[in-house]
Amino acid sequence: QVQLIESGGGLVQAGGSLRLSCAASGRTTRDYVMAWFRQGPGKEREFVSAIYWGSGRTYYADSVKGRFTISRDNAKNTVWLQINSLKAEDTAVYYCAAKHTAIINTSPTYYAYWGQGTQVTVSS
Repeated sequence: QVQLIESGGGLVQAGGSLRLSCAASGRTTRDYVMAWFRQGPGKEREFVSAIYWGSGRTYYADSVKGRFTISRDNAKNTVWLQINSLKAEDTAVYYCAAKHTAIINTSPTYYAYWGQGTQVTVSS
């Protein structure tokens, strides 16, 4: 079992940056995939980025490539999402998620563990 707790959200002006953190309790193995999803007002939850816990290989949604960076620290059991050049469209609740199988999947259905979310609001 894994418990996930997100932090780092806030109100930022367009063009600014933000760094989100996801602290995981319990054991995470090299087979785990850690991911970030987001859900904007009136929108469906969408995939943002994912990282293989073991290898550190990453994957990004086309909408965030070049602006978002996902990383992890095995020793600290933490995954981060660095967000640069924020746009109004990035406004959403950002969720950390995890799955057991070492295959990145963009559908939230396959992720067994979820954090409570952290709000990111971009002002214009």
